[in-house]
Amino acid sequence: MCAERSYARSISLPPDEVFRNLRNAKRFAMDIGGSLAKLAYYSTVERSRAFVSASSGGDDGEGQDDHHLYEIQEQNEIGARIHFVKFEMTYFEKCLDFIQENLVSSRGEMMGKVVKATGGGAHKYTNLIRDKLGLECDKEDEMQCLIQGCIFVLRNITNEAFEYQRHSPQPYKFQTMDADIFPFLLVNIGSGVSIVKVESHDKYERIGGSSIGGGSFLGLGCKLTKAKNFDELLQLASQGDHRNVDMLVKDIYGGAYSALGLPGDLIASSFGKMVSAKDGQEFEERDIAKSLLHTISNDIGQIACLYAQLHGLKKIYFGGFFIRGHPVTMHTITYAINFWSRGTLQALFLRHEGYLGAIGAFLKGAEEDDAEKYCWGENYAGSSGLHSTSPPPDFIPRDRTASFDRFELDRLERPLVSLPSLLDSPSYFPDTVDLTEDPDARKYWLDCFEEALGKVAARAVASQPTRDDAKMRAEQFIAKYNKRLETLREHPFAYGSLTVRSLLDTREQCLNEFHFADPYQHIKQQENEAALRILPERLQHLDSLEFQARQVALAEGLLAGNVFDWGAKAITRLMEGGDSFGFEEAMSKLQARPWLVDDLDPWLERLQDHPHKCALIFADNSGLDIILGVFPFAREMVLRGTQVILCANSKPALNDVTYGELKILAKKVAELCPTIRTALSEGHLKVMASGAASPCLDLSRIDEMLSQECQRRGVDLVVLEGMGRAIHTNYHAAFSCESLKLAVLKNKWLANRLGGDVFSVIFKYTKGSKVEGMTPSRNIGSLQTRKSPETDR
Repeated sequence: MCAERSYARSISLPPDEVFRNLRNAKRFAMDIGGSLAKLAYYSTVERSRAFVSASSGGDDGEGQDDHHLYEIQEQNEIGARIHFVKFEMTYFEKCLDFIQENLVSSRGEMMGKVVKATGGGAHKYTNLIRDKLGLECDKEDEMQCLIQGCIFVLRNITNEAFEYQRHSPQPYKFQTMDADIFPFLLVNIGSGVSIVKVESHDKYERIGGSSIGGGSFLGLGCKLTKAKNFDELLQLASQGDHRNVDMLVKDIYGGAYSALGLPGDLIASSFGKMVSAKDGQEFEERDIAKSLLHTISNDIGQIACLYAQLHGLKKIYFGGFFIRGHPVTMHTITYAINFWSRGTLQALFLRHEGYLGAIGAFLKGAEEDDAEKYCWGENYAGSSGLHSTSPPPDFIPRDRTASFDRFELDRLERPLVSLPSLLDSPSYFPDTVDLTEDPDARKYWLDCFEEALGKVAARAVASQPTRDDAKMRAEQFIAKYNKRLETLREHPFAYGSLTVRSLLDTREQCLNEFHFADPYQHIKQQENEAALRILPERLQHLDSLEFQARQVALAEGLLAGNVFDWGAKAITRLMEGGDSFGFEEAMSKLQARPWLVDDLDPWLERLQDHPHKCALIFADNSGLDIILGVFPFAREMVLRGTQVILCANSKPALNDVTYGELKILAKKVAELCPTIRTALSEGHLKVMASGAASPCLDLSRIDEMLSQECQRRGVDLVVLEGMGRAIHTNYHAAFSCESLKLAVLKNKWLANRLGGDVFSVIFKYTKGSKVEGMTPSRNIGSLQTRKSPETDR
């Protein structure tokens, strides 16, 4: 122990990468186990934020450089973040020293006099914590912490729960986020097994358990093999073949026992072949370990199934030291549940299972911060991912650095809920395709994002011309995001379902980590000003058309506006080229009818009928898109007697219009258009924030205020515009009302996959109240995700 403690003290910790932002922490909690410790702490994080405000001078109408439509200002704002760090107990004392030096000493006034702690080590290390930190351990019930942690991650983290199918091309099948998580069964497999029925946040009970659990596996395994610890035993089991040790049905009956429905490969007796072993016959340790793993797992699986069936529960979550994300363990548990339930139940695992106790303990000490009343989102830029497991048994940290896992959560500005118009919210999955299931698409998009990094970084630097450190931070952004891409190439499932939406979200988080608030802010400003100067002429042209021709022109205008996407390389070339490329040029680029998906005629027929009550429009790009495409369409809806909710991203992403910009644009459009002016003043047109910060759109996580407004107004038409919102996400989304999904394909690789080409048009109208299907002849099911982030090749 003395040698180990001396070595631990000499370890050089990488504080910037592990204990991030520790000096701004307010409080922390611990989950201390036998081999692993988890530290949780709350910190304030300074971020750069781009704010826009109406210009006092305004645009002079001549486009002079010294007058702008609105002013842009970057300011620092303070956000909240919860950090979780998992490490081996070998480093526990050194970590306490580091915490004492960086947290207690510098911020002691904010720490209080106690630290919330759970796990067996909360008792064992009470004195060490008191000696090192001068704090008393407030010990929290381990099971209560696990349950509260489980509820928290299920409510806040997308793609948290998953099924594990070892022999599937995509072994991790992530579950959609369901607002109704109760009731469920939590099976915690530590030394023994505890089975808890959870009916609500504060109503749960231990309904059973077993003394045969992880301790049994480890104890017997160490006696039956030369393994010295849990990881070494699992490593042995993963290489073994239980059939060399277990007696199967076919060993007894020569094949299947059909009369009882027993297949020949079914285990009839665990370790049965060892009974009839000949003198001197030796059995491989790896086969013994595998048989023991099956024995324990089958027993736990059968007991869990019986309790689930007895209490009528459909969801069974497994956690505890026995799981720890090990594929061989998850496979055996999954097999057991599937066998004993005859396929009616599925074993569910959690990406952050190892942090549940620490999360629960932290929540116990964070009441004054109201941590549970907010929505939280995973910070991919600061989290290790699912691929991380504890080091193998022969791991020696020769470089004297420890092995740590990290998990970070950022507090969101507003509560996020599902869009009320979704037909079946629990089954809704935003992304059209999971890239983990399509190796060709995965390689293409990962390559695209990697190739685009230099250009994205250059735009970020250009957005901050007065910042001397911008180039250095851009290089740090490139390194950070490249590292995430490397992780995803090796472990596509590391952060849940891999989609272009998740790649875009991760990139935005990495940009924010290095204080790049809105790389496209000045480009958007210029394009908005230019588009406003053209708007009166556009409206005059539309008003000169007969009804049918005007509706066609409005639809084509939406599509032409959507062409102006700085996230698409094909479009970037056109707009950066020497030749002028404007709205009319974009209109001429559109695919001639019939379009790739062409529901224009049914839409025109619908417009001959009664007006809609309320249209919900999710806007896409700034400039010509929002001003010449979306606003004229919204104006026509208003003239028909339809109320309109026009919403934009809450935060920047590429050149998409933001809520702050849209509010100013709406007022400027109102100055030019009496219809819009009246609609705004009388409340028939309302501008709102979507709650999103991505070119794509997850309709299960929209701003609560937007959801309430949709319910109040009775939305009966949802309009999704752009590849990110209408193709790569939500193409399959089914609504209880009518919907329009429209976009221009600006990525050649993607367009070719769909049987089209660049500038092919998707115009999909659905009446609602039915599950939408795909178009097999067009191979739409192979869609990937949007904005080739300046990355089309």
